[in-house]
Amino acid sequence: MPEFELFGSPGPRGLPPLTEYLDIFDVDMMRRPDESNKMQHHTAFYSSDQLVVRRGQEFQVNITFNRPYDPARDKIAVEFVIGSSPQYSKGTYIPVFPTKQRKGSWEGRITNKSDKTVTMGITPTANCIDHSRDLYILFNPWVADDAVFLDDEPEREECVMSEMGLIFHGSSDDVSERNWNYGQFNYGILDACLYIMDRAEMPITDRGDPIKISRKASAMLNSRDDEGVLVGSWSGDYTYGVAPTSWTGSTDILLGYASSKMPVCYAQCWVYAAVFNTFLRCLGIPSRVVTNFYSAHDNDGNLKTDIILDDNGRIDRNLTRDSIWNYHCWNECFMSRPDLPPGFGGWQVVDATPQETSDGMYRCGPASVKAIKHGQICFPFDAAFVFAEVNSDVVFYSRSRDGTMEPVKVNRTHVGRMVLTKTPGEMTRRDITDQYKFSEGR
Repeated sequence: MPEFELFGSPGPRGLPPLTEYLDIFDVDMMRRPDESNKMQHHTAFYSSDQLVVRRGQEFQVNITFNRPYDPARDKIAVEFVIGSSPQYSKGTYIPVFPTKQRKGSWEGRITNKSDKTVTMGITPTANCIDHSRDLYILFNPWVADDAVFLDDEPEREECVMSEMGLIFHGSSDDVSERNWNYGQFNYGILDACLYIMDRAEMPITDRGDPIKISRKASAMLNSRDDEGVLVGSWSGDYTYGVAPTSWTGSTDILLGYASSKMPVCYAQCWVYAAVFNTFLRCLGIPSRVVTNFYSAHDNDGNLKTDIILDDNGRIDRNLTRDSIWNYHCWNECFMSRPDLPPGFGGWQVVDATPQETSDGMYRCGPASVKAIKHGQICFPFDAAFVFAEVNSDVVFYSRSRDGTMEPVKVNRTHVGRMVLTKTPGEMTRRDITDQYKFSEGR
């Protein structure tokens, strides 16, 4: 006997018409340089086909549906996914809702509706991370909540947006200068900088922290431990590469490393500092190259430069381990330091030239410039080493026949005689020695 189903009243049989569902036809990220996103986020100069924005600041996305959006019955969310295994708890899966009733870590709102197209404003948090290649989210020195906020427009324009620089060398009484093209906006440079972090196997969750990024990069910019970007050479023989003095910009170095996956030959201190500057500025971290004249290298960490003399009063090169360079270049980058007591944020020294190991790797910093000036050498990272570079006493020893050492002379003003960087907005030098040491130590 056939079954019979009794309906109380007529009703629909089958799926509702497709026009009832809200479906996405198109998403316009508004990524062109002349559109509002890149203009408002100071990223119009990046040679990238993708959208480049800065965290902590709203950007716009146009979403076109199959029918007009009705907030009374339609619920939408924009999902941002980072990495292959995104997790909400790790900040790698971020749903953004356009209503105040349901909030996520990123803010969203409808800023305009026109027929079937909705413009949604999205504001990433000021400490977010980004590891995608479809949307680049950089540090934002224009936003007060960002760790790299720099409340000085001329300094910010110079240390984030300027592509040309001056690097000083020579001696304190005969200063020379090199022009350098940082090229942080050139095509492929942003991807090359992200590749450096990938090559370092830097956890995605650490990439929103300028302290961790600058410390990791100070190791990755040299090749001593980890097949990093640059091979250093002071031998004078540059047969298998480019002489350090021949480089005039960072672009060929970074693109060469990203394409070959091999360290680039060769570098000395100013090349390390210049390429590091490109890396930091490209990611949105304010940075500048600094030159310290008569820069000490404290080999044993005793905060002195020990010079051993032979019987004729000349330096005994076999026994003397410490040294003083005519000049040495490093970087300063600007950031808050929540890991230190209040007052020690601001400019931080980072150095990619491989001099001494720090936590088992050839790297240096970030070390607070204010901590260095005030002798707070126990603060992380490597403040004692940088203090000795700029402010150590030079102690001369005579060596007796029984091997004992006796100090015969102390020079307290030779090391760190002058510290220079480029003047914001000008192709001239700026003396910042007083930021590293008090006048009585000069």
